[in-house]
Amino acid sequence: MFKGQTIWITGASSGIGEALAYEFAEAGASLVLSARRQAELERVKAACVGKGLPGADVLVLPLDVTDEAQVTAAAKAAKDFRGHIDMLINNAGISQRSLCVDTDMATYRRLFEVDVFGQIALTKSVLPVMLEQGRGHMVVTASVAGKIGVRQRTGYCAAKHAMMGFFDALRAEVANQGVKVTTITPGFIRTNIATHALKGDGSEFGKVDKNIAGGMDVSKCAKAIMRGLEKGKKEIPVGEGAEMKALWVKRFFPNTLFRMVEKMG
Repeated sequence: MFKGQTIWITGASSGIGEALAYEFAEAGASLVLSARRQAELERVKAACVGKGLPGADVLVLPLDVTDEAQVTAAAKAAKDFRGHIDMLINNAGISQRSLCVDTDMATYRRLFEVDVFGQIALTKSVLPVMLEQGRGHMVVTASVAGKIGVRQRTGYCAAKHAMMGFFDALRAEVANQGVKVTTITPGFIRTNIATHALKGDGSEFGKVDKNIAGGMDVSKCAKAIMRGLEKGKKEIPVGEGAEMKALWVKRFFPNTLFRMVEKMG
């Protein structure tokens, strides 16, 4: 169903974004791949071509989502690539590994610039294109952390809660204008998100924690997301650990969930 569509993926140089690029390549979509690291994007493009997608159907578009001038220019380039943007997957983001008392305000601001304002700026740049087309699909990689607050993630949880709220509200605004909105809520997925997470002083955490190491395989995660997108789901929870059960506990037994996370190390 995605053959001939133009899919723009941010955070496409690794993790879930990279895995989704391969799934869409196999589905025959034209791809716009964005992240800050051009060399890694070129590597992902080569892998997409290796899966049978013509090189002309993949646009490498380096982008820092915190630079609004870049975002505006990138949106025009993505539209000009095939004349339409059928899906935007807002997947760029960074995580956190620090207690509130040890976290600088500059670190909180960095988390929000990347995980919130960058996604909003890109969405606002693409939304007029989709409204003019009369069709489109806005997708955001949120997180279980967008529904549940846990230790050492105050900024990350706040950012992901903000994204859940923003895109839920956007869905209501565009529901009758041909534009669909999907929020993805991954649990622990085996990516490098912990390695690049921010410590309180803004430096990188630099290692993989046990929850991520024991998480769902990223390719399996991408396939689950694809199934959800094919079915037109408005929200796609994806994961296979206890954190996914916590979503159910939070909904029906919130006090039980609060006690559970308070006891976590």
